[in-house]
Formats: sequence, structure tokens, C-alpha cells
Amino acid sequence: MTELVHLEVADDVATITLDSERNRNALSKQLVSELSAQLAAADADPGARAILVRSAGRVFCSGADLSEAAEGSMVEGAKGLIALQRQIVTAAKPVVVELAGPVRAGGLGIVGAADLVIAAESVTFALTEVRLALAPAVISATLLPRLTDRAASDLFLTARTFDAAEAAAIGLVTRVVPDAELQAEVARALGELVKGYPQGLRETKKLLNQDVVARLDALGPALAELSGELFGSDEARAAMTAFLNRRK
Repeated sequence: MTELVHLEVADDVATITLDSERNRNALSKQLVSELSAQLAAADADPGARAILVRSAGRVFCSGADLSEAAEGSMVEGAKGLIALQRQIVTAAKPVVVELAGPVRAGGLGIVGAADLVIAAESVTFALTEVRLALAPAVISATLLPRLTDRAASDLFLTARTFDAAEAAAIGLVTRVVPDAELQAEVARALGELVKGYPQGLRETKKLLNQDVVARLDALGPALAELSGELFGSDEARAAMTAFLNRRK
């Protein structure tokens, strides 16, 4: 089986790269499982003080793997995404997300869980769930604490595409830079982070994320069940089938 998520450790940084170009880094069972394993390895590696999550190819993440969703229950997949978000939030090391390409639907859960998110100006975002008879249930656990109530209502209900500048204005991403400056800005941010002592970084993350962790623990199981029910509904299956047929 071809590896979809790669890990490299150098210069105090563990770099995790999503590399499933075939389905635009969709959150397949394999990708989520490998990402979780690589995050655990990165967090445990004494040679790293910070973790970078990035993507190969032109898309950071296209959301749920609809081919898998159309074939069976998504309850376990939803539980896996809750666990993945919690893993990012509770990692002892700061997690930085580099966005060089679009992010859709479930992929925004990774963005919401990260400590720092640096995006290129050309990146676009969309929470497209309502157009597939779904709801952004599982990822709401990390997104709602980041967004204003009005922004969440707008983006969750309209499913419209929005740009990186708006994402920064509403608190979804940390900074936006010209595309040509993305790697340099990410390197600068990581350079600042790795100056911190592990204990300081770990305990500061706990202070910052305690409310999000509590939210994930309190609401996670119910959100996963809701997501599974929606994916399994006749309305959603018809919508997903129509979407997949349009892509052929």
C-alpha cells in the first residue's frame, strides 16, 4: 500500500506531508490513520520541538472521501476525525499548518485544531456540507471556538467559497502572505517556535486549548453519531451520488 502521509524530522521540526493527489488529500480511512500515526511519532520524537503539517500537490484537503462515504457507514470515520482533532489540540508540541492550496469541508477540522495556520493569498476555503445534505458536525468542535457567531452562520449555511484574507479576518487562519513568501514565513514562524523550551510550549498549549479539549470531550461522541446518521441518510446518499457522477 502506497504511503499517503510522510514524516521527516530536521532542524528541530517534524514535517508531515499529506500526499494523496489521487483524491486531493481527501480524508480517507488510510490518510486519517497515517496522519494520526505520524502525528504521534512527531510528538514523541526528541529531535523535534514543533510540528508542521503541509500538503504535496495543489490541494491541502478536499474534505471527506465521498467514495468511501457512499459505500458504507461513516460513524467510525467521524469518530476518527474527532480523535484526530483532539490529537492535534493536545499535542505537546505546537502544530503549524501551511496552506498552499484549497481547503474544503472536513479538512477545515485540521485547520481549526492547529495552533498556527499560515496561508498563501491564493488559498480558498468552503464548508460545503449543506450542499450534500450534511452538516459540519464533527469539525464544528474546533471551528466554532475560532469563529465569530455571525461568520459561522454565514459560512456554514451558505457554503460559499471565501478567500484567505477573509479567513484571517474571522480568526480561522493566523496570517496570510503572498504565495511567493509562504515558505519563508512558515520557516520564520517555526524558527520562533523552536526557541521555546518543551515544557513551556507544552504547558502554554494546555492553557490555550483547555476549552477546546473540553468541548471535544463533551460533544465529540454525539457529533460523530450525528455525522454518521447524516452520511447514511437517503438524502445525503443521493446528493453524494449526484456529486460523484458530475466529477466523472
